Amino acid sequence: MTEVLLPQIFKDIFTAGNVHFLLRGLMGTLLISVSTVLISVIFGTILAICRNYDKKVFGKIASVYIEIFRNTPLLLWILVCVFMLHFGTATSRGTLALILYTSSVIAEIVRGGLNSVAKGQFEAARSQGFNFIQLLLYIVLPQCFKRIVPSLMSQIITTVKDTSFLAQFAIAEFFFNSKVLMSSLPQKVTITTAHIFVIFIFIALVYFVINFSLSCIVRRLAKKT
Repeated sequence: MTEVLLPQIFKDIFTAGNVHFLLRGLMGTLLISVSTVLISVIFGTILAICRNYDKKVFGKIASVYIEIFRNTPLLLWILVCVFMLHFGTATSRGTLALILYTSSVIAEIVRGGLNSVAKGQFEAARSQGFNFIQLLLYIVLPQCFKRIVPSLMSQIITTVKDTSFLAQFAIAEFFFNSKVLMSSLPQKVTITTAHIFVIFIFIALVYFVINFSLSCIVRRLAKKT
């Protein structure tokens, strides 16, 4: 009986309008994820450098920032940014919360990479006349990022999944649009448990394809490094 019903269930759910609506949500998820990762890698690297090499003002500020955001729930910062900040759209405020949290995690990943670079290379670079910026750009950071590729990519995968938290705040991303579809479906067709089950499987499958693809990239890069 399931075989007879399944084609009809797919017809009910995956109409042209519904697929377009889900794709818009998926594009929102990917845009939020890419924005979060790019900005977090840059900001997290700056935080890691400050914490590792500056023992005065900037180092202390970076340490406080990292410890606060890394040891508190992401959902808390989404609540703070979405409801207490009064600029931009809800999507931009939600993305800001993800950036603030993710950058603190990436900062610790980068700091681990920085600490893995042999101290003798610092002395050798200085003996060749490199200043601190040149030392970082040409010697330390290339080696650092080469070594942290697996950890960094794992955090990127986590960030993609973390975007689903934004669905709780009516921010148009893939999980939210899927929830909207589930709530609106009974107005168009006679919905059954099978309909809900198919939608949940579809949501899981989409996240799996995205994150498994990233995992394959991680494994390939890990072999190269």
